[in-house]
Amino acid sequence: MKAGQLVEIRSKAEILRTLDEKGRYEGLPFMPGMFNYCGQRFRVYKVAHKTCDSLRKPDGALDYVSREMHGTVFLENLRCDGAAHGGCDAACLIFWREAWLRPVEASEAVPPCNHFGAKPSTIGCTEEDVIAGTKGPSGRYTCQATELTAASLPLSRWNLRQYLKDYISGNTGLKRMFLSFAHLGYARLCTAGLKLGRPLRALYDFVQDLYGGVPYPHRKGAIPLGKATPSAKLNLQPGELVRVKSYEEILATMDVYNRNRGMYFVADQVPYCGRTFRVAKRMDRIIDERSGQMITLKTPAIALEGAICGSRYTDFCLFCPRATYPYWREIWLERIEN
Repeated sequence: MKAGQLVEIRSKAEILRTLDEKGRYEGLPFMPGMFNYCGQRFRVYKVAHKTCDSLRKPDGALDYVSREMHGTVFLENLRCDGAAHGGCDAACLIFWREAWLRPVEASEAVPPCNHFGAKPSTIGCTEEDVIAGTKGPSGRYTCQATELTAASLPLSRWNLRQYLKDYISGNTGLKRMFLSFAHLGYARLCTAGLKLGRPLRALYDFVQDLYGGVPYPHRKGAIPLGKATPSAKLNLQPGELVRVKSYEEILATMDVYNRNRGMYFVADQVPYCGRTFRVAKRMDRIIDERSGQMITLKTPAIALEGAICGSRYTDFCLFCPRATYPYWREIWLERIEN
């Protein structure tokens, strides 16, 4: 499949015949809310031939890695509403196995579930099994995000085949790929220990200013470790219009690890600085992808419409198509009243 292709989601009966007794196809859960889209047509947003995944280090910190997937796509604007998972607010894009889809150009005579080589399950699955599959022991939730490791394979950043797939699938254009590779090479030069970091970053910003581009996105916050980072309470609500503060203003609210009250600000958020967006939702509760436990955020985060992770600067999973919502602190935003 390719980005932009029009597909139809198969019927509930067809999809159930592809699932095992836990409601999964090749390790990837089919979630209850996905039944609502059966029989409808959507365009492929991107081919999910790879994705980012999180690993828990021995010290408790998270590390992110790239994982390879096969026969899976994202569809335009289809995100999980969290209804079957305790009201999780992460709003992740939904993974769709190609076995659950049918190209609209395909003949209706094609046998159900076999168009992409999917083998109907001999075990059988019911809708009740799919619903039961969202809960694990000790209150653990099970969703596509928690099962990514089981549904994918390790993928090295040095595997050049993935970048060819990024292009031929329609996920990423050549210009974007060239600019990201050039940026990564420049960023490595800035940190090569040659005492050229400061002048190289200044040169980067100078050139970007000429063309209205993005400033160097790997700077450190201004607040020393051990000192409290500031907060703000705007009580922003979905639909409200906000402006993202400048990169310099945001750096002034973070520690040297780019955290504000424990929440990271990442390089792929920098392109949105200074721009205006509508609030998509408040994020109060999310499922931890490693433990499956529901986490209540001490300070709610904000998701902005259209402000998604573009994986332009994330070298561990460059051009990842997952398009997650970055979390925004309210202190990084300004309400636009009129």
